Amino acid sequence: MLLVEVVYAYRDDQTLETVEAKNGATVEDVIHLSGLLEKYPEIELSNKNVGVFSKAVTLKTPVKNGDRVEIYRELLIDPMQARRSRAAEKDK
Repeated sequence: MLLVEVVYAYRDDQTLETVEAKNGATVEDVIHLSGLLEKYPEIELSNKNVGVFSKAVTLKTPVKNGDRVEIYRELLIDPMQARRSRAAEKDK
């Protein structure tokens, strides 16, 4: 058996669930076990928005004991555009 944490941060809220999974479980398996898809129905699972310890992975990536699976939200604004906007405001 594996113990894996699954984390999702939503605006002002962060949820961390620890799940028990069988050996050979994937990122997708532990996300489903965590119950976060039911708690946050807006989560759209795709290979581009999950990671393990801040490293992007696919849903089919096997997890290891002690891993922290992270579900990432879509960005509201491009980080480069946000920097440009802040710099423009500063120059005024």
